[in-house]
Amino acid sequence: MGEILAVGITHYPPLAGSDETMSWILKRMLQNPHLPEKFRSTHGWPEAMRAEWGNDEGTSAAHVHRERLLQSLRKARAQIDAFRPDFIVVWGDDQYENFREDVIPPYCIYAHESFEFAPPAHNVWNDAPDKKFRSLGNVAAAKYLAGGLIEAGFDTAYSYKPLHHPLGHAFANAVLYLDYDRKGFPYPIIPFAINCYGRRVIAQRGGLPAFENPPSEAQLDPPAPTPRRLFDLGAATARIFADSPWRVALMASSGWSHAFLTAKNNFLYPDTPADRALFEALRAGNYDAWRNYPASSVEASGQQEILNWMCIVGVLAELKRKPAETEFIDTWIFNSSKCFLMAPPPR
Repeated sequence: MGEILAVGITHYPPLAGSDETMSWILKRMLQNPHLPEKFRSTHGWPEAMRAEWGNDEGTSAAHVHRERLLQSLRKARAQIDAFRPDFIVVWGDDQYENFREDVIPPYCIYAHESFEFAPPAHNVWNDAPDKKFRSLGNVAAAKYLAGGLIEAGFDTAYSYKPLHHPLGHAFANAVLYLDYDRKGFPYPIIPFAINCYGRRVIAQRGGLPAFENPPSEAQLDPPAPTPRRLFDLGAATARIFADSPWRVALMASSGWSHAFLTAKNNFLYPDTPADRALFEALRAGNYDAWRNYPASSVEASGQQEILNWMCIVGVLAELKRKPAETEFIDTWIFNSSKCFLMAPPPR
C-alpha cells in the first residue's frame, strides 16, 4: 500500500525578485487607463492598503511578506524531507507557457525523464540567466497515474516531451522555492498541469489583462474544468496512489485570488473575503463547500488558480484527512492571497 503526504504551497513569481520590486504587478495595474479616478491616488485606497504601501511603495511590507512566505515554505520542505517521498506530483497551472494555440488540454500529466529550467531574470539568488537547474521525473509513475485515471473515467492527456516551454513557472518555482536555501532538491517531480485560466488562457495569454485592447466576450476561450471535476480528479489520484507501492507527495502549487484577475476590485487587490471563506472550510474539513463551489464564483473572485487546490482538497476528502497545519497570508498590494497546507499520513 502506498503512503501519501498532501502539501499546498505558493509559486508567487515576485518572491524570486527583490523586496524593492515585489509590488510591480500593482504598479502595472495602476497604469490601467480605465481605472476609476479615485484609485489613481493612494488617498482613495482602502486604509489597510495604504498602510501596506507605506512611504516606500511597499518595500518594507515586502520584507515582512517574504519572511512569512519563507517560514511556511521551509515548514513544507521539512515535512517533505521527513516523509522522504519517492516523487512529488505537482498540480500547477500553465499560463500560456507550454500549452498555446495548438492545444489546450483540460489537464495533462508530464511523463518526462527529466526537466531542465532556468531561474527567473534578476533573481534574489543572483543566478545568471543562463544557469540551468535539472529535476528528475518519473516516467513509470506518471504513466501509472495516467492509466489509472483513464480507467477511472478521466480522459487524461499526457506528454513525453515539452511543446513550447521546458517547465512552466508553477512547477519550476515550486522546486526553486522549496530549495530557497539551496540545500539541493533530490526528489523527482511529476508536473500535472491544470488549465486554470480557462476562458482567458489564450485570450489573455495566461497573464495580466490587456487594458489597451481587451478581448470581447466572443474572443474568450472555453472555460476551465469545473471545481467538482478537479476535486474528483484529486480524489481519484489519491485512490490510485494508495494502491501503489510508492511513497508519494501530492502538492498544489499556486496562490489563491489574484488581483489582476479580479475585475470587481479594479484589478488592484485580491478577493480576500472569498479566499478566507474557502480557507475556513478547508481548515474545518468542510470539503463539500469546495466540491460544490461554483465555477462562476472562481472567475468572479479571480480565484482561477485555486483549481490546483481543488485537486489537493479532493485528496484530503478521499483520505478522510484534515490538515495538520495551515497558513493564510493575505495582502492588499502583493497581488494574491497565499495559502499553505501540510497533511501528513497518520502515525
